[in-house]
Amino acid sequence: MATSTGRYNRPVSNGAAAVAAPPVPMSFRDVLRIEVMRRVCYAQIVSLFGDWLALFAVLAVVSFTMHGAPRQIIGVQIAYMLPIVFVGPIAGVFVDRWPLKPTLVSSDLIRAVLALLLIPASSIWQVYCVLAALSCVSAFFGPAQQVTIRTHVPATGLIAANALMQIAFMGSRIVGPASAGAIASAFGPGTCYALDVASFVVSAALIGSVVIARRPSARAAAGSSSNRIHAVWIDLVQGFNFIFHHARVLFVVLAMAAGLFTIGCFGPLIAIYVRDSLHASARLFGVVSGMVGVGLLVGTQLLRKVTAGVPEHVLVLSGLGGIGAGVFILGAVPLTSATLFATFTIGFAFAAIMVPAQTLVQRETPHDMIGRVSSTNISVAFLAQIIGLVLSGVLADLFGVRTVFFLCAGLALTMAALGRAFLQSRT
Repeated sequence: MATSTGRYNRPVSNGAAAVAAPPVPMSFRDVLRIEVMRRVCYAQIVSLFGDWLALFAVLAVVSFTMHGAPRQIIGVQIAYMLPIVFVGPIAGVFVDRWPLKPTLVSSDLIRAVLALLLIPASSIWQVYCVLAALSCVSAFFGPAQQVTIRTHVPATGLIAANALMQIAFMGSRIVGPASAGAIASAFGPGTCYALDVASFVVSAALIGSVVIARRPSARAAAGSSSNRIHAVWIDLVQGFNFIFHHARVLFVVLAMAAGLFTIGCFGPLIAIYVRDSLHASARLFGVVSGMVGVGLLVGTQLLRKVTAGVPEHVLVLSGLGGIGAGVFILGAVPLTSATLFATFTIGFAFAAIMVPAQTLVQRETPHDMIGRVSSTNISVAFLAQIIGLVLSGVLADLFGVRTVFFLCAGLALTMAALGRAFLQSRT
């Protein structure tokens, strides 16, 4: 009788037969023992911290030095997010073709050079152009990072690996703004930009210090076209077709989009809600905004421990429902305690979408398509967030802030119900 003594796939004897036990999910410590994952995670922490320093320094310069109007401040965020929407799917095609390590390292180094250009930028359009260029290069880095994680981390460790990356993201988002404010006040925004440049260089050095291999390609005939543009188009269409014909992948892509649309919609209105509905100060606004991040951090760690064996699409459905409930409480109960609970719930529920959705995409997508599929997922998510960001002010002017919260809650709950019916119809 063949047996396996591996920690993550132990057999259980039952008389003469052996029944394989369910694989044991890897912990954070187990995942970080994988050298490539450890270096990628450290590079993510350093790079994200630098990004948040630079972004908030840019917002401070546009707001207080350039005296930008509200639409120009929103334009800063759109200038960074919008290029990924269009460049992302095409970038994914090349990520699936190119070697991973040179793609990651060159992306970091190019972004370091571009970040340098923020130092002499003196007009809002110069800032927009630099941020758009950074976004275009980041469109290559993100999918390459996803392929690297899927290639080097076993399937039982994907939840932990993706959770670590989300913790790094949210930790940087919480620490970065406060650090940027202190550094910019003490040394000027140029120091924040310089630290962002250094963060890209450090990230490139960390990634460049390990061997990153990808599985041998089993590319289909699409790559055989003699016309390179036609070959890229065929690869692009293959990625879209895979998403549209794979029920669970399509669902989580749309679910992430719905979640980010909701957050993009209510996020800019929180300050107005705290001022007009809670009649509170800017200090409470800071606490309320931070509760989303706290909820996501707690949810990322807790859900990984208590939901072992729960299918990813079930977690995503629950996350959509949780976001809907949280936003509904915001609109229905204009009290400080309810607001803190609601924003924490939204962050916690969003963790139930992000980590399982990324894991499902990595697990269900063929290796030769991970770059295309993950980049398309990122593009759709950014587009949804941009639409939410743009619509939030328009809808609030027309219907009021609390009504916008009810609309967002209705969208999330409707998506959860439709998603459940959609998945049942495909099984």
